[in-house]
Amino acid sequence: MYNKIIIIGGPGTGKTTLAKKLSKIYNIEVTHIDGIHHLKNWKIRDENERDKIILNIVKKDKWIFDGTYKSTLNIRAKVADLIIWLDYSTFAQLKGILSRWIKNRGKEKQEIPGCKEKMDKTFFFYVLKYNKTKRKYIVENLKDIEKNKILIFKKRKDLNKWVEGL
Repeated sequence: MYNKIIIIGGPGTGKTTLAKKLSKIYNIEVTHIDGIHHLKNWKIRDENERDKIILNIVKKDKWIFDGTYKSTLNIRAKVADLIIWLDYSTFAQLKGILSRWIKNRGKEKQEIPGCKEKMDKTFFFYVLKYNKTKRKYIVENLKDIEKNKILIFKKRKDLNKWVEGL
């Protein structure tokens, strides 16, 4: 049984979907870090305020965090019982964000209240460059974490098989 779970990886990898599934399985509330980071209409919360909110949740006995956010990743990883890294290819991430956008275009994101699903050039290129520019922060933050606490999935089908076995 896990009480403290973090789900990390690039955009479009299915972190939110997985968090919701694990929440039902383990009866643990999910914190969507994007929902803390973004205020209504995609305004950005002050980073120090965001991190303070996250670190207060880390003090609780049970939680699931959906989101990578490097500023608190190491602290969350050290106390987590399970770290799930959705380490997918750039193509898989792009496919994920595009299919999400097609499916939910213009609808409010449940995990980010007051923000509608959108796709813009800035976000597309952020995802396109994610593995080259951001992945290294995950590797760096996990290097000193006990390896038996980390599950790394390279493909959705492998993740889905793992979830089916729970």
